[in-house]
Order: sequence, then structure tokens, then C-alpha cells
Amino acid sequence: MLQGTVFDIQTYSLHDGPGIRTTVFLKGCPLACVWCQNPESQHHQPEVLLYLERCTGCGQCVSACPRQAIWMADGKSHTKRNVCEGCGKCTEICLNAARILSGRVWSAEDVFTEIKKDEAFYRRSGGGITLSGGEPLAQAEFSAAILSMCKQAGLHTAIETTGMARWETLEKVLKYVDLILYDLKHMDPKSHQKYTGASNDLILKNLRRIRRNYTIPIVARIPIIPGYNADLKNIEDTARFIVDEMGSDTKVNILAYHRLGETKYDRLERDQSGVSITPPNAGQMADIQKTIEAFGLTVFIGG
Repeated sequence: MLQGTVFDIQTYSLHDGPGIRTTVFLKGCPLACVWCQNPESQHHQPEVLLYLERCTGCGQCVSACPRQAIWMADGKSHTKRNVCEGCGKCTEICLNAARILSGRVWSAEDVFTEIKKDEAFYRRSGGGITLSGGEPLAQAEFSAAILSMCKQAGLHTAIETTGMARWETLEKVLKYVDLILYDLKHMDPKSHQKYTGASNDLILKNLRRIRRNYTIPIVARIPIIPGYNADLKNIEDTARFIVDEMGSDTKVNILAYHRLGETKYDRLERDQSGVSITPPNAGQMADIQKTIEAFGLTVFIGG
């Protein structure tokens, strides 16, 4: 039975493809974006989220941990992240839900069973299922198994991807996909390397190969991160690439950075003090929309 790690299944989703959808969020990502809004998605293994404000300092988690990865300071528990294996023993014993396990192992069949529960909504609305993350290609066999079952059931399928994978890996998934939501984070290879931890060479190469070898519709998705990729040059370079390589009929989603994910770094006990991002306001988003539309593209704010 093929298994993978999932950190959330979001039903009644309206932003990850057409109609009413179920979005399955898989753990694991080859990138480490400075602005990542789902940092709990980056690592493959389950991770403990620590809600320090709920911790009463009872110390039961310390004795429950088989790895001795928990210690107490100032009446609160803390985690040695390089020792913790995400087994969840501490979350099971915590009476105040100060420790929550993010991510658990599912079988592909169990994920499909969960997806099928809302089949009536998909069919009435023209919706379906979307695999997101993290990066679904980081668990390609698992993703392909889920998508295959959905296709056999006649459900519309989509993936949200960075395209950061070997071509052979990508092809395992693409044969079961009806729609691709393709992330374009930065056009400059050096800036992409600096802000995400990897060059964009493979990402752009794979996008070109998809357009050449498949007829799957692609929506270009651009996260708008002031101070990192929202400058006029990058926006124009991105729009120009989309027109030249994907065609002027490509739909574009621009996605405003939000602060909802910032507290997650505290929950993971990661220091993000060196990163300060001000979300774009409505006027900035409208200006970016107009800039991209000037290239003849259809642009939507949001998913």
C-alpha cells in the first residue's frame, strides 16, 4: 500500500483551480523560499508545532519523548529540532494541546476515500481535486497514485507545482493531470538562488518541455513579495517570459503575500527575525495586474 506524508486536507477550496475542490497538501519541498508561508511543508517528516502560550510547564512531554529532544526553560518546554524525529509522543500526552503534530502518514487509498466524500460538490460546480504542498513532485509516486484513482473516478485533477524535479519524475505525475498551476517566483537565476535556495533553470526548462510535449492547460502563478520579486523589472520579465514561452492565452494568477504564516515559524521554533515583509496593498496589486495585462495576458488577483 503506497504511503505518503500529508499535512492538511482542505475541503471546499475555491482558490486552487476551477469550482469547488479538495486541496491535499503534501509535505516536502526542494525549495526553501525566504517568504514561505507554509514552513511546516518544507521537510518530509512530520513535525511538532509548539504553541508556547498554551504550555503550563508540567514537563510530561519531557519524560514522554523517546529521543530526549525536549527540555524546560523559564517554565516552558522547548524542542531540540535536530534531535526530534516527529514521532508525536509528546503531542499525545500534552493535555493543553501545546504540542500538535503537523503531518501524518496516509495511504493513497485513504486520501482518495477522503477526496471522494465531496464528489457531489465537484460534479455540480465543475471542481475536483488539487495536490499542493510543499511540492507534490517531492512525493511523485504517492501523488501519481492519488491522481490516478481520481482520474479513474472521473474527477478533475490539478497540481500546484514549482516544477523543480527531474523530467522523468514530472512525467510520472503529468499523465494524470488536467490542469497545472505553475509557480514562477523570480526570473533572475541568481535572485532565485538567493531567495529560494535553488536556481530557476530546471523550473523554466521543465515548463518549456511541458508546453512542447503536452496539451495540459497551465495557469501561471506569481507570488507577489515586496522587497524580493515585486519590482517592475521582474514583473515585466515574468510577463514577457509567459507570453514568449507559454502563449498570450495563458491565464495568470498574482498572489499577494500575507502574514498568516509568520506565526508558524515560532511554532517550529525557527528564527525569522531577519526577514521582514510588508504585504502588498490593493493599489500595488492593481498596478502589477495592469503591468502584466499590458503584455496581452489575462490576470486575476488571487487563485
